[in-house]
Amino acid sequence: MPVTAKLSRKFYETFGDEIANELVDWFNQVDATYRGDLRELNELNFARFDAKLEQRWAQLDAKLEQRAAALDLKIDQSVAILEAKLQQGLTALDAKIEQRTSALDAKIEQRTAELRVELAKQKTELIRWMVGLWLATLVPLGGLIVGLFVAFH
Repeated sequence: MPVTAKLSRKFYETFGDEIANELVDWFNQVDATYRGDLRELNELNFARFDAKLEQRWAQLDAKLEQRAAALDLKIDQSVAILEAKLQQGLTALDAKIEQRTSALDAKIEQRTAELRVELAKQKTELIRWMVGLWLATLVPLGGLIVGLFVAFH
């Protein structure tokens, strides 16, 4: 918004309308020129500011990318270490399970063998009793048959 220069009436009376108007026009031209120059200077400064801002933004973006890549690398390394430790733990756990399973299998085999021996003993004992009972039954029965055979003959 241009500011129009105004001069006092006394100035117009002293120098005349033509010179005063010429002076006012010259002041307005100088003002317009300075305003244009100031606008150009502001635009140049804004362009430099914008360029610096873009440059710094690009640097910040590059720095963030670099840090993200470093963080990704650290995460990948940590995951690899954790996987290795997990694999070691699983291997150790598998070995313990195998050891305990083998010990349990050995105990089961031992107990099974003991039960087989005990069952064999029981079987032998039952056969003895069965033979004894059969003999105890056959002897009197045989005597009865011989007695009846003698009595009826």
